[in-house]
Amino acid sequence: MATVLPPPSKRQKRENLERTQIQQDVTAVATGPAGSFKARFLDSDGKQMADVIEVPLADASEKNLSLLLNTLLARDKEEFLPYRFRIHIPETDIVVDQYPTDLLQLLRSHGIENPFETTVTLSAEPQAVFKVQAVTRMSHRIPGHGEAILAAQFSPATSGLLATGSGDKTARIWDTQTGTPKYTLSGHAHWVLCVAWSPDGERLATGSMDKSVRLWDPKTGKAAGTGALTGHSKWVTNIAWEPYHLWQNGSPRLASASKDTTIRVWAVNTGRTEHVLSGHRSSVSCVKWGGTGLIYSGSHDKTVRVWNAEKGTLVHTLSSHAHWVNHLALSTDFALRTSFYDHQATPAGEEERRKKAKERFEKAARFQGQIAERLVSASDDFTMYLWDPSQGTKPVARLLGHQKAINHVTFSPDGSLIASAGWDNHTKIWSARDGKFINTLRGHVAPIYQCAFSADSRLLVTASKDTTLKVWSMATYKLSVDLPGHQDEVFAVDWSPDGQRVGSGGKDKAVRLWMN
Repeated sequence: MATVLPPPSKRQKRENLERTQIQQDVTAVATGPAGSFKARFLDSDGKQMADVIEVPLADASEKNLSLLLNTLLARDKEEFLPYRFRIHIPETDIVVDQYPTDLLQLLRSHGIENPFETTVTLSAEPQAVFKVQAVTRMSHRIPGHGEAILAAQFSPATSGLLATGSGDKTARIWDTQTGTPKYTLSGHAHWVLCVAWSPDGERLATGSMDKSVRLWDPKTGKAAGTGALTGHSKWVTNIAWEPYHLWQNGSPRLASASKDTTIRVWAVNTGRTEHVLSGHRSSVSCVKWGGTGLIYSGSHDKTVRVWNAEKGTLVHTLSSHAHWVNHLALSTDFALRTSFYDHQATPAGEEERRKKAKERFEKAARFQGQIAERLVSASDDFTMYLWDPSQGTKPVARLLGHQKAINHVTFSPDGSLIASAGWDNHTKIWSARDGKFINTLRGHVAPIYQCAFSADSRLLVTASKDTTLKVWSMATYKLSVDLPGHQDEVFAVDWSPDGQRVGSGGKDKAVRLWMN
């Protein structure tokens, strides 16, 4: 349901023609604000990066400051890093997350009449070196499933493989390069509610309403391991793999959450249940496995629980929500999901792979100098809480603003933003540092089910009941591309970790792939 603009009327054409014939007054535009200010650059840990330097206000755009900082750090042209800047207003505790178009105006609005004598502190956050292009067209529509598609996820190793779970009791693996079905994974006796690739991309786990978890080999499409992992007494709602750098001698584990109020931890190779984490008093809606060996679970009993995966014991109960907890996100999700795969060459040996996966996790988890995995929980009480479980059970921030229940929440891969999608037709963007509200993305005309960031954190795609996907720019918080094409509600969306493709599925049973 994309809106097509009507062609220009005769009056608009005539006015445009008149406008092109008048000589513009160029003198007023050319000069920016006169004067300069002193800039002090800090890194994310608050350490000073370079000497204080005087910057002319006329040239103080974010791009120019980024070039200036790279030059001050004596980097070669090839090694330039793009930066985003947060502005600390002098003599106050106010931090402006969004870089303004007019810096002078911003400083004056905070009561700094004469900014020429002040030193302005700017915290620099490095952006991704690579750039993901916004997806603009549907490359393939692949029919195959007999019922609605309920879950979709790209393989961490390649954007050439997409897994989907459906109401027709099967999961499928699709070859996204050719746009063809690759394997049908049949074995479940009821709807497949969740799919999860192992972080090394060698296995796929599916959870179903038939109370079991099944493992598959994506190379052959056959069942892997010992058959179905059974033990839950009600359906499986969510699955999380153990992060790659914690795997012991090549034997991964996975956690499954269920409506029977428990989380089960399985040894994948033997199919044994290692722990049953019980304590929730209602259905467990979401489970995440953190890089420090903690399992986080969100439940309809309004709590988030933090477990020790090794011992199977409860570490914290985070109870602040007034209604069901629908979804959880970790600040390290992206690094854990893709383990040792990134835009550089993949290491060959087991040891190097673990080392790289651990390095990527630690980089993602680093917050103010120490390793602190942040957690955000989204609830039916219209609010979200930002937690730092390593610091205790008090929330860091309460994120208020949604008018209805919140479906889905996710951190950007660089850990600087949080996006939340809800039944109020809005997606909201928050600062992941302190939970401050940044902006609302308006455009969908029905509830939004899921959202996913691009790998460089510069774009966000949302999937909605209104049958469209929309791509939003995180630089302007405006709609970048509207992607109509589905014939019915879109339940699941994922952006491939290499940024090449977006895959989506929903009620119209066909997988759609979107490319640039």
